[in-house]
Amino acid sequence: MKKKILLLEDDILLAQTLEDLLISENYDVSLVTTGNEAIDKTYDEKFDLYVFDINVPDITGLELLESLRDANDNTPTIFISALVDIQSISKAFKVGAEDYIKKPFFPEELLIRINAKLLPKQTNIIYKNIEYNSNTKLLKIDGHIKSIGEVQERLLELFLNNLNQVLDKDILLECLDKPSPTALRVAITKLKQTTGLNIINVRGVGYSLE
Repeated sequence: MKKKILLLEDDILLAQTLEDLLISENYDVSLVTTGNEAIDKTYDEKFDLYVFDINVPDITGLELLESLRDANDNTPTIFISALVDIQSISKAFKVGAEDYIKKPFFPEELLIRINAKLLPKQTNIIYKNIEYNSNTKLLKIDGHIKSIGEVQERLLELFLNNLNQVLDKDILLECLDKPSPTALRVAITKLKQTTGLNIINVRGVGYSLE
C-alpha cells in the first residue's frame, strides 16, 4: 500500500515539482495550499507524513502542527521553509516537527529525508555464501546476483529466518500459489538446485534448513 503524504505549500511551482517527484516515487500525495485546506484534509484522511511550509495563508504551518499535536495527532512532520532564523527553527521542533529543511533546497533532498522516515529499513540476511535482502528481494550467491521466482523467494526468506528449525508443511504450503504436497516438493527441490541450500525433509513433519 502506498504511503500517504499531506503536502502544504503555497508556492504553486515548487508544490507541483514536489508533488510530481513524490508521485513518481510511488507516494500518494495530497497537495493543499492553505492552512485551512490542510486542517480539512487531516479531518477526512489519515496520513503517514506531513510536509508543511510555514508561511502559508489562513494559518501558519507552525500553528497548524501545534493544533494537530494538541489533538493527539502524532503524524511525523517535516517543515520546508524560507525562515532560517533560529527562533523559527526552534519553534518548529518545539511544536513537534521531526525535521526542518531550509529553502531553497533540492527536491531530491526532501525525497531523501522522506524515504528515511517512510521506507522500511533494509535487512540483509547472510548465510554461508548467500546474501538476501528481505525488503528489496535481492539475492546474491557468491557475490553474484541471482534471480528466482516469487514462490522460491517466499520459501527462501522463511527458511533463512528460521535456521535449524523444522518448518511445518502447512506453513510452507502458504508460500505457494497453488498449494499441494507435490507442488511443495517441486518448489523446494528447485530452491535447493538454485541456491545449493541444505534443506532437509523431516518425514511426516516438514522441512528444515541446517
